Amino acid sequence: MIINRQQVEHVARLARLELSEQEIETYTEQLNSILEYVKVLDELDTSQVEPMAHVLPIHNIFREDEQKSSLDQEEVLANAPERVGGYFKVPRIM
Repeated sequence: MIINRQQVEHVARLARLELSEQEIETYTEQLNSILEYVKVLDELDTSQVEPMAHVLPIHNIFREDEQKSSLDQEEVLANAPERVGGYFKVPRIM
């Protein structure tokens, strides 16, 4: 696949970019060189390579959820500077 000038102008218009003539030529050349490199990569034999979503082997390291008893309300509020009933008293924000 070869990128031409009209395609670069179209993408620039979609991205709402104003490109100079020199930039259009430069981007056309750069995009074509990138596509040429991808063609080289297409020649590699990947039939023995397992598909992956990430380059590193990632494993789930989360622990299983376990139900535990919660703290007693008095124990939680023991160090509160101020409290009203069974709640923390905090300054009004508004």
